[in-house]
Amino acid sequence: MLRHADIWTAIDNFARAHGLSPSGLARRAGLDSTTFNKSKRITREGKPRWPSTESISKILDAMNSNFGEFIVHLGGESAQGLAQRVPVIGFVEAGSEGFFDDAGYPIGSGWDETIFPQVGDPHAYALEISGDSMQPIYRDGDIVVVSPQGSIRRGDRIVVKTKEGEVLAKELKRQSSKRIELLSLNRAYGDRILPMENIDWMARIVWVSQ
Repeated sequence: MLRHADIWTAIDNFARAHGLSPSGLARRAGLDSTTFNKSKRITREGKPRWPSTESISKILDAMNSNFGEFIVHLGGESAQGLAQRVPVIGFVEAGSEGFFDDAGYPIGSGWDETIFPQVGDPHAYALEISGDSMQPIYRDGDIVVVSPQGSIRRGDRIVVKTKEGEVLAKELKRQSSKRIELLSLNRAYGDRILPMENIDWMARIVWVSQ
């Protein structure tokens, strides 16, 4: 169970990891310098006060970080099961040989690593978006987390790799035993219809860090 003190400890640790005091972190995020003071953590009635989600969002943005990285700073038992380390490569690289096995699971040593909230799939991986072909849903520099074990349903956003090595991020419109129909996220690009025999693997996008 996540406790009030855990979140404040994470803020203190997060600030320290970036070479800042809690007040310095608040200023860097455009907040009042007293936002994370010890005196602000308890109400006048002596009850625990939680930091606002807005203040946490602002410090993550200021430090170019994400919630997965913040969770790690909870420390101890509170962080266990809330975050996982995820291998990450560029979206363009994903079409190259040597990064995935036949089931679409990440393999090899060419991956970097990032931290995201737990997605319930030990084989999850992340792809860094490049270019504008997926705007406005995903923008250049966004990182999407993909779950190869996740079930796929109509309307899901998915990553598809063809046997020719093409990697696509689309929305699943329809799937039959013979083909899949994919909607482009950027309507300036055409939709796709692919024979199932041409699909190497496909997996569901479960998280995005923007």
